[in-house]
Amino acid sequence: MPAKPEPSLVVLPRWEMTLYWALSLGSHLYSFYEVHSFSKEHERGLDREFPLDRGFLIWGLKRDAADFEWSFWSDWAKKSLLCSLMGHAAVSRLASVYLPQWHLAILTVYGVLAACNLLGLRGVAVLMLQLSVSLAVAQLHSPALCWGSSLLLLSTLHISSLQDIQRDWYESEDQYYLLLFSVAVCGLRCISFSLEFCWSASGQQQQQQQQQSQCCPLQVGGAQQARRSSSFLSQLYRLCAYCFYHPVFFNGPIIIYRDFSQQMHKPCAGVCGVSAWCVLKSAARVCVWWCVAEALIHCMHMHSIQSNETYLEILPPWALGGLALALVQFFYVKYLVLFGVPSLLVRMDGLEPPALPRCVSIMYSFTGMWRHFDVGLYRWLIRYIYVPLGGSRHGLFRKVLSTALAFGFVCFWHGGHDYLQQWALLNWAGVLLENALSTLLTSAPLSTLLVSHCLGKGVGGLYLIACINLMLGVCDLFRV
Repeated sequence: MPAKPEPSLVVLPRWEMTLYWALSLGSHLYSFYEVHSFSKEHERGLDREFPLDRGFLIWGLKRDAADFEWSFWSDWAKKSLLCSLMGHAAVSRLASVYLPQWHLAILTVYGVLAACNLLGLRGVAVLMLQLSVSLAVAQLHSPALCWGSSLLLLSTLHISSLQDIQRDWYESEDQYYLLLFSVAVCGLRCISFSLEFCWSASGQQQQQQQQQSQCCPLQVGGAQQARRSSSFLSQLYRLCAYCFYHPVFFNGPIIIYRDFSQQMHKPCAGVCGVSAWCVLKSAARVCVWWCVAEALIHCMHMHSIQSNETYLEILPPWALGGLALALVQFFYVKYLVLFGVPSLLVRMDGLEPPALPRCVSIMYSFTGMWRHFDVGLYRWLIRYIYVPLGGSRHGLFRKVLSTALAFGFVCFWHGGHDYLQQWALLNWAGVLLENALSTLLTSAPLSTLLVSHCLGKGVGGLYLIACINLMLGVCDLFRV
């Protein structure tokens, strides 16, 4: 009996695809126009409650500076970060040409000096203490102890007495927040280094035990002591090189230690891996993204409106939907800039950075959003939390548990506030529900039925109508 051919998907006609694109773009632009009109109408009230900056990109428009992250990194870029990043590029290029064997050491020294310049000696001392404690615990070769010490170190960020002491070190609040961000990101790198060290040491210990069984005990003891002292210093050097790598030191993107070590020690590492044309093209692309982000907060005072419950209640339906779209689009473009600049420098050093965020407008799943927006953090969570706890290969319970702990760690790392707990819980529930529905819809009988009777007949318009109704329903729920 011949096998039954599998049903194939029918490609939608070009006119139908064009219609969907036109409706999508038209609804985006019209909703943005409604937010712009609302912003102009209530500009004075917003300016009294959330002072708007004087616009500089578009004449006659004020700038919404209520987004802390964008304003914070923009100010630091103007002060010193852009200069220090360009200095890194120059030093890295010169070192790779004239002193290639010392390239990593020179970058490490430059990273430490740049950190001292921006954070001060006390701030660097805090980071060195964090690195030393993490490395000392890693010598015990216990991943559980490494996790415990790292979580304790990260929890010190929330001790009010320590916060007050560290605030007194600096003249401005921005300097303290820069230290806070540096310690938080450095904590991820310390966990990555410690776990990779524990996993690699387990295999090395077996080889050493075999060699020791063939040697004199006195010779073995003296050799072990000398080897441990030199090994600890070399490990501390590698950890400093990893943590103080300047392009990704303050804000990422996250590169796990295994990838950093393998790529940095390649023979071609340190040589500019991209042509001058590619560098100029990437830099121009980042400038365009920056202009788009600035244009959004010049034309729409979205963050000030979001922070005022009164304005949210009087927003028209189209403006409310446009506000949600504008916020997520600005979040996307913001991280294209924040990750685009360091990624360019990382690529110039011969390394491969994580992919830049994917546009949120083409995301249709919780899993896809986590997988393709912050790729570096996603890889970190998968390698050090999800897979070690079992993931999807050890039954449903282990999968649910590992997913919950991954979201729980993200919540804790970002501060553990109430709204972050709700956000993490909703994302965890969304991922679980999405996986359950995906498993159900891809089962043999149901998937065949859907493809042959729905998708195979090109009823994409029904899905479009359903999505529009869902969006309008969500807007109505927010207005209640």
